[in-house]
This record gives sequence, structure tokens and C-alpha cells, in this order.
Amino acid sequence: MPVIVVANPKGGVGKSTLATNLAGCLAAAGQAVMLGDVDRQQSARRWLELRAPTLPRIAGWDVAADDVVRPPRGTTHVVLDTPAGLHGKRLDAVLRIAERMLIPLQPSLFDIQATHDFIRRLREHRRGAEIELALVAMRVREHTRANEQLHQYLATLPVPVLAWLRDTQNYVQLAAHGLTLWDVAPSRVERDLEQWAPLAEWARR
Repeated sequence: MPVIVVANPKGGVGKSTLATNLAGCLAAAGQAVMLGDVDRQQSARRWLELRAPTLPRIAGWDVAADDVVRPPRGTTHVVLDTPAGLHGKRLDAVLRIAERMLIPLQPSLFDIQATHDFIRRLREHRRGAEIELALVAMRVREHTRANEQLHQYLATLPVPVLAWLRDTQNYVQLAAHGLTLWDVAPSRVERDLEQWAPLAEWARR
């Protein structure tokens, strides 16, 4: 059972957007998905409360911030949203169960610096070598200097970049109704689904 943690110590990088849509992607593929949230803001839990019962089911998972335990039997995939400033005991608790980790970041100097330091800390952790890391570029605007700089930076890291997700209101509008890209007509979000294709394949394997 894959446990996929979405984490970055920098706030506002799109962790909850990535986590909820990842859960929606897996649910649409028929997986028994649980979405957990160790963020005090509980963004993922509030999003689940908005989700209609007629949609592909995503179960909520109540986890304490510093006491993350394995989910119940019958779960095929777990997606775990995490807070900004993840470190210390909370980071240790998350890494105890993590098998894979997605690290979202935006094309900004502050995100790049925070992500660089976070990857270094993960590699130094006693479980660092056991966890599969991957990056997702969020809110990307093509043909901008910031995007170019992000491409240059990510090319220097020994961590694969799974997807470059564009800056679009689709995510905001869908989240307001407990929806994901997989819960609406594909023609409405065609470009976004194309960008998600390699990330979806990675998550489902």
C-alpha cells in the first residue's frame, strides 16, 4: 500500500491542491484512497466535507500531528497532506510511514531555497534513502524569467520532476466545491489532465 506524502516546509506552495487532486486521480481509477491531513489548518479535511457523496469516494483519515499511524486494512493508497514548517518530531512521524514523497514548489527564489534545504534534510534523515522523492512544479507561467530559473535549478537536483502544472483558476474553482480535475468533463480541464499524465502514472504504479 503506497503512502504518498505531500510536503514542503514552505507555506503556500500548493500542497493541499496537489494532495486533493492526487487523491481524486487515484479514486477515479477505482482505488480505495484515504486522504490524511497533519496540518493544523486541516485544509484537506475541510475540502472533503465539501465533496459530494456521489463522487468517487475519498475516505478521510484522522491523524494526530505527532502520532501518525498506519491506516486501516482495505486501503490501497494513502495521500498525506502536511503543514508548512514540517520538522522535528512531526517530520519523523511522517517519515516513519512514507514510501514516496511529492515535493511541490513554485518558481520563486524563496521556494527554491526552502526546497533545497528540505531535500538536504531528507537525505540526511535516517530513512531518507528509503523514501522515493519526486518534485512537482506548481503555478507555472510559461515564457517567464521565473519559470526559466526554476527549470535551471531543478536540472541541478538529483530528484526527478514529474510534472509542471500551470497557473490556472481551475484548481481554485474546483476546490471550492470539493472537486478535482477527474470529477468534471475532461474537455473542461483537458490541458491540465495532459500535464498530470506522468504524475498520475507515477502515483498509480
